[in-house]
Amino acid sequence: MNISRRELIALLGAGALGSSRSWAAQPEGKTYGVALVGLGSYATGQLGPALLETKRARLTGIVTGSPEKIPSWREKYGVAEGNVYSYENFDEIADNKDIDVIYIVLPPGMHAEYSIRAAEAGKHVICEKPMAATVEECDAMIAAAKKNKVGLHIGYRLHWDPYHQRLMEVARTEEMGKLKDFSAALAYQDRNPKAWKLSKKLGVAGELYNLGTYPVQAALYTVRENPIRVTATSHNARPELFTETPEGYDWVFEFPGGVKASGFASSAKSGNFLKADAEKGGFGLDQQAFAYGGIGGYVGEKRMNFPEVNQQALQIDGMCASLDKGEKGLAPGEMGRRDVALLQAIMKSAETGKPVEIGDLGYPAV
Repeated sequence: MNISRRELIALLGAGALGSSRSWAAQPEGKTYGVALVGLGSYATGQLGPALLETKRARLTGIVTGSPEKIPSWREKYGVAEGNVYSYENFDEIADNKDIDVIYIVLPPGMHAEYSIRAAEAGKHVICEKPMAATVEECDAMIAAAKKNKVGLHIGYRLHWDPYHQRLMEVARTEEMGKLKDFSAALAYQDRNPKAWKLSKKLGVAGELYNLGTYPVQAALYTVRENPIRVTATSHNARPELFTETPEGYDWVFEFPGGVKASGFASSAKSGNFLKADAEKGGFGLDQQAFAYGGIGGYVGEKRMNFPEVNQQALQIDGMCASLDKGEKGLAPGEMGRRDVALLQAIMKSAETGKPVEIGDLGYPAV
């Protein structure tokens, strides 16, 4: 499939890949003003630039505790002086008509507080993954969004990525036959002593919350079932650095249909892949599976070859289109809650050394 980005978007918009979840450019509608809460590396490197490419959204506000960052953000994105907030005056954003959506880009331990305050300010909410520290916090976020009649979406960019869309299609249509086995991982060796993931208060469970959401999600949308049981372990090769959270986790999910899905997330080793074995052969992503770009994959003996896309721009545009229609979209709060429940089950199994039974997650795998 050696086609241009424009041609690919046209094909997907026409449903040529058989998916009802097109990541193509969204139809015209309201343009939403977006405020980013937290101007760390992800906001700076990905979300800010993405908002220069979006068709349905533009950056109109920023919230930061670092005054030295304000001039460069205002100059690059044209943010008005009156649309700059600190964490102390954050709630005043309720009166700002330039801002329709608040995007929470803070560490997981802070997601619930600011998502709820954003909803109470009458603004739609996009919250980065994982949704919150606990299922109880997720429930509070969902309740706040319902009470204030605003949208609540989770920043699962890969639902708009063409490689992941193709994998979802292969799994859904059983193009390679029934699934037999699955494995996925996201890990890299990190030696940053100041990373928020080292803090239990901010990062909750280190790399499990930072990276593990991706392979956990991938297992569900490839197996197309919610798991019934998980067995997990944690490891910590550098206790002098990881004093509050484990350095990594390994897990195996068991599904009702008999498939097992293994995964890991860690700062102690490397891994960025998704592998599915089925009756007629394998399919998966063997190059930068969960990255922002440079992804490579295969279906049987054929290599995938999609043009690079801006995942975050497509994600934000897609979420704005859902807000227009009053729909939950591809990544609603209920999906985020489901995944936090699974992360907590992994933690519990690792802590107790026993398998953990998983009950009703309240949201389907796909």
